Formats: sequence, C-alpha cells, structure tokens
Amino acid sequence: MRRKWMWMAPLAIVGFIFVGGEVVRLLWNWLLPPLFGWREITFWQALAMLVLCRILFGGLGMRGHSGRSGLRRRMEERMADRVAERWQHMTPEERERFRQRMRERCGFDPAAGESKAQ
Repeated sequence: MRRKWMWMAPLAIVGFIFVGGEVVRLLWNWLLPPLFGWREITFWQALAMLVLCRILFGGLGMRGHSGRSGLRRRMEERMADRVAERWQHMTPEERERFRQRMRERCGFDPAAGESKAQ
C-alpha cells in the first residue's frame, strides 16, 4: 500500500501543475484577447506566469503561515511602538500639522476638496 502512494504523490503534484497552467491559459485566452486585444498565450507561458505570481505574491498554502504571521505581528508591534514614541515627543502644534498633512494625503480634508471644486 505504501508503494502505491510513493508514485502517486509526484503524479498528483504534476497533475495540479498541469491543471493550474491550463486554467491560467484558458482564462487568459478567453478574457484578455477579446477585451484588450492582447495575444493569446501558450501553456508554458501560462505556467511561467503562475510561477511568477507565486514568487511575487506568495500564497497557495505550501507551508504554514504561523511563522510569517508571527513575524508580521512583531513588526506591526515595533512600528506601533515607534509611532507612539514619536507622537509623545511631538508638541501640540507638530501633532496638528501632522494630522493636517495626513488628511490632505488621504483625501479626508473637506476644505481641500471644496477649494479644488471652485
């Protein structure tokens, strides 16, 4: 029984790779040439695109996320501590200037929106 699984696991991985590449190729060739006039792609180009997306964006659950989420949580805590420390050392005028700049950058300043409309 164990020997059966020995050759089936690599076969399943190859099957998933084939199916993933074929799905990407079919979706690309179905959507993008009619919408944007782009060229159709081959299976190997679709597979390369799938690998590139895996490298750039990660995901697909090949390994546990516990280590990465722990690292992310520690980084967020350090950033929050640094921001809180900097905020404590600001004068009230600096804090208000900081708030104003953030409102302008994020588009939450109604006064800036009214002046642009006029």
